[in-house]
Amino acid sequence: MPNEASSKNCPKYSVVVPVLNEAGNIQPLIDEIGAAMAAVAGEGGYEIIYVDDGSTDETPAQLKIAAQGQNVLRVFRHATSCGQSQALITGIKNAQSEWIITLDGDGQNDPVDISELIRARDDSVAKEPGYAERFLYVGHRRRRHDSLARRYQSWLANDIRGWVLGDHTPDSGCSLKLFRRDIFLDLPRFNALHRFIPALVMRAGGRAVSVEVSHRPRTRGQSKYGLWRRLAIGIVDLIGVLWLIARNTRPELSKQKDAP
Repeated sequence: MPNEASSKNCPKYSVVVPVLNEAGNIQPLIDEIGAAMAAVAGEGGYEIIYVDDGSTDETPAQLKIAAQGQNVLRVFRHATSCGQSQALITGIKNAQSEWIITLDGDGQNDPVDISELIRARDDSVAKEPGYAERFLYVGHRRRRHDSLARRYQSWLANDIRGWVLGDHTPDSGCSLKLFRRDIFLDLPRFNALHRFIPALVMRAGGRAVSVEVSHRPRTRGQSKYGLWRRLAIGIVDLIGVLWLIARNTRPELSKQKDAP
C-alpha cells in the first residue's frame, strides 16, 4: 500500500519518539525537537510522531495538551504496552516522510545532535550517491550519563553483539538514528528489534555509520528497563538474529537483453 510519503507535500523528516510513562518530559522535549528541526528542515519541513506505549501516568494527558494547536505533532497510543520496538514500528508505519529520525523520550538524547546525523548522511551521499542513502546513521555516545551498572550492561551487550553478529558498531543501542523509512519496513520485525537495527541493516546489504553525539543525564522519571532481565532476554534475541543473518540470501536479478 503506498504511503503518504509519496506525496509532493510530505514533510522532509519524520521524528519518531516512543514513550512509556514519561510525564514531565513530554513538552520540554517536544520544544527542543521543534527548535532543532526548524534549524535543519525549515518551517513545515518535518513532523513529530509520539507513540505512547500504553502509559499509565499523565503522559496521555500531556500529549493531548501538547498536540493542541500543533500541526507538526501527531500522537498514536497503544491500548496496552507492546514494547519499544513495536512503538517504533507503529510510528514509522504512520510516518509521512521517507527519512526517519528516532530518539528516546526520556530527554537523554539531545535533539541538537540530529544535525550531526544529517551532516554525516549528506557527506556520505556526496561520496557514494545512491548507495549511501541505504545506510543507517547511528549516534555514538562517548560520554554516558548513566549509572555505572547501566553503562557496564550497555558495554557488555554491545561488545557481545559486535563479536557475535560482526556489526562492530560502537554504540548500537543508541536510540538517536537516521534512516530511510523503506529500509526499516523491510527489516524482520520482532520484539527488541530496536537493539539490532545496525546488524539487520548490514544483513540487508547496507552499512552502519556511527556519528559521535552527546548524552545527557536523566532529570525526570525513571528507566523502564531491568538490568539482568534485559540482559537475559537479549541473549535469546541475539541467537535469533544470528540465525536470521546466517539464513539470509540477497539475490541479484540478472540483466537480460530484450528479445529481437
